[in-house]
Amino acid sequence: MRTHQKLCLSLLASTSTLLISSNLLAAPVVLELDYDIPVQQNQVAFVPFAGDSVLSPIILNDLSKTELKVTSKDLPQQPRSISELSGTLPVWQSMGIPYLVVGSTRSNRGKVVTDYEVIDIKSGRVIEGKQSLTADNNKESMRYAGHVIADKVYELITGIPGDFSGRIAYIEEVGSGKEKVSRLKVMDADGENAKTITEVAGSIFSPSWSPDGNRIAYSVQPDKSYPVIYVQNVSGGSASALTPFSGSNLSPSFSPDGSKILFSSSFEGSANIYEMSASGGKPRRITNWPSSEVQPSYAPDGKSFVFVSDRSGFNKPQIYRYEFGSGNTTKVSNSGYATSPQFSSDGSQIAFLSGRSAAIMNSGGAITTNLGNTGIDEAPSFSPNGKRVVYASKQGGKGILTIKSLNGGESFGKSGQGTIRSPVWSSSPK
Repeated sequence: MRTHQKLCLSLLASTSTLLISSNLLAAPVVLELDYDIPVQQNQVAFVPFAGDSVLSPIILNDLSKTELKVTSKDLPQQPRSISELSGTLPVWQSMGIPYLVVGSTRSNRGKVVTDYEVIDIKSGRVIEGKQSLTADNNKESMRYAGHVIADKVYELITGIPGDFSGRIAYIEEVGSGKEKVSRLKVMDADGENAKTITEVAGSIFSPSWSPDGNRIAYSVQPDKSYPVIYVQNVSGGSASALTPFSGSNLSPSFSPDGSKILFSSSFEGSANIYEMSASGGKPRRITNWPSSEVQPSYAPDGKSFVFVSDRSGFNKPQIYRYEFGSGNTTKVSNSGYATSPQFSSDGSQIAFLSGRSAAIMNSGGAITTNLGNTGIDEAPSFSPNGKRVVYASKQGGKGILTIKSLNGGESFGKSGQGTIRSPVWSSSPK
């Protein structure tokens, strides 16, 4: 998506109009100027797919939440493929909208096949050719197919993978004390289709997705008992206890290949960071400071992880980074109170809690975005492509999940029952 281009002007000075020394006239002066090309407010024209009433609204809604400006109104025709633009391409070009999305659905042996094209209107060419997606003919599969298509359309236009086919897990709490009930829920990235994965009497903490988006690790603390980490398949089935150890077992984090889990535990005394197989077994202690070390989170390349320690003093937690290869530990954060670190998918940013504010810093520790006090002391979570974050807050006594764009797209919120905590965004399920 290009809105800038360079203008090169060769200026040949003339001795009849300018008094310039002769040595300056030996070559033309080349100026490179950056300037903005006026871009139509709507950057994508979306024609609802022929034969479809389910996918198109989902795709249009997804794309409207990004920085792309999308319209399906007042279009000169309703083509289903580029072949139907024959003779009318100049009309589309005169609109000043750079991209056009067209498509159609058809049935094939009980499945729904969607063919679609993203057209560069200026050149009249289809970007990367015709795309096709086959889905089961049921509500769940069709909804997911809509997100997948939206992601692909976004990627074809921007060069960056979309993030709508990932899902968001979060905790919903109602009641308190012995009456507290916590639910681990999962919803689509557009805030719809929420489902309860598990419900417990007591508290659920720190859900974490496996890299393939199929499993969630989380801690459960019954009333007057220690937290235990469980791993559960999102598609169903019972949860398996990973850490049946005495002590506080919290903050699981899957390794990038899904084979291991980092977590914090106090089963050997003060809280330390441990690593173990994601299928269970004996944990390996990694940190061994006299202070408390908690909230580990793998880097995307798996070569290091960040964690929180109070070694600087009571109530002065800071974020540190541990390198697996060397065993070296370095301090990352620069603020007075920093907790709950989580990397973006490319490792260039870390979402964290800065004092009472949800914030984002670069890998060097400088804060780049401050999302403000949310009323709940929790950090945001990045979307798969790092262009958006999700975070929990409390407004007017209601729990709110906010999905915020970091690059000019639309932000929106979803309310729930009781208190909402710890939203975390998965990658796209494999």
